[in-house]
Amino acid sequence: MHNSAVIRLVNGRLAWYAPGASEEPRWLDEDGVLERLAEGVARQRLAPCFAAPGADVRLLRLQLTPEEKKHIGRSLPFMLEERVAADIEQLHFASAPLDKLELAVALCSTDKMRAWQAQLADVPGIRQWIPEPLLLPWQVGEWCIVLDGGDAIVRYDRCGGFSVERTLLPSMLAGLLASGTQPGAIVFYGREQAADIALLPPSLQAQAQWRRGNLYSALLLGESPRSALNLLQGEFAVRLPVARWWREWRAVAAVFALAFGLQLVATYADYLKLSRENLALRAAVESSYRKAYPRGAVVDAETQLRRQLASLRGSGEASGFVQLVERVGAAIAGNNGTAIDAINYNFSSRGGEMRMNIVAADFEAVERVRSDINKAGLEAVMESSSAQGDKVRARLRVGDRS
Repeated sequence: MHNSAVIRLVNGRLAWYAPGASEEPRWLDEDGVLERLAEGVARQRLAPCFAAPGADVRLLRLQLTPEEKKHIGRSLPFMLEERVAADIEQLHFASAPLDKLELAVALCSTDKMRAWQAQLADVPGIRQWIPEPLLLPWQVGEWCIVLDGGDAIVRYDRCGGFSVERTLLPSMLAGLLASGTQPGAIVFYGREQAADIALLPPSLQAQAQWRRGNLYSALLLGESPRSALNLLQGEFAVRLPVARWWREWRAVAAVFALAFGLQLVATYADYLKLSRENLALRAAVESSYRKAYPRGAVVDAETQLRRQLASLRGSGEASGFVQLVERVGAAIAGNNGTAIDAINYNFSSRGGEMRMNIVAADFEAVERVRSDINKAGLEAVMESSSAQGDKVRARLRVGDRS
């Protein structure tokens, strides 16, 4: 605890036990003392800790089952209801784990917590409220007793201890022995050795290691309060200083919000502009596509145009339009008196297909044309035929042979 500034209530006044100072505490209501403490906290040289009066805090252990541990945050007050005389709604409970299924519990009245909170309102940086017995030095199998004015502060366990009037100390220690707790040694801080040792039960006097000193002397050897039981839990837990942060940063936040809003407006305006340009481009692309192909759905105009142009340019396969017209034209040219009246060409991903109307001298000429087309490696199917004066009109569907 060499960098911990312990704050105590002594006869209703706040006293500061500064590390490295004299044995006498400094009173925070004296001129300049609170300012020096605040300066040390601001420079992170001191970690202030409030020593909650041991006479107002009860410490105990609680064994748990795995099922109880899951809901201990809500059920702790009700588990201890039969072990306290006061109404649990008027008590504040704090806990810290000692083992997987064991808790150290501290309880005191909520009125006391609020009163301490009001008294410490001007003291900066206090994040630990530790029961004062737990600030004393302690080792396994050892008791530590400090006489402080008319009071005695006792620590007998990792999270066990109490504060009583000096005259009640013999009775309290006798009760502690009756509960089965037996120390291996007792470290005793006082002023008059003989009178101090006489306060111990006779069976413990031989185990006492008396030292001249007071609470400050014991605090120098105490452990860091971070490992102890902190009363600032639940409704009294330390809150982030949101209000103070807001006062300090609201101007920056306002500027940031304004800049962010302007950026959103500019981004939305760019989006609307690009959206209109995109619609205009799509309309222009579709208009250009319709000039070449008036019918059919437009999905991907560029891809569709590339496919259509590929079919018109022809290829090494029999699906090209030029190849198809060339082979059909050769079959027509081989039959005198036969002519093509109309051609309709359809292209798909499976190939091209052509429908044509021909005019021939008779039905036999139509059949010869169909046969010649088939001999050219294509497949010609006559869909219809009819007499037209002394001629015959027929409609043929021509495509790749399947």
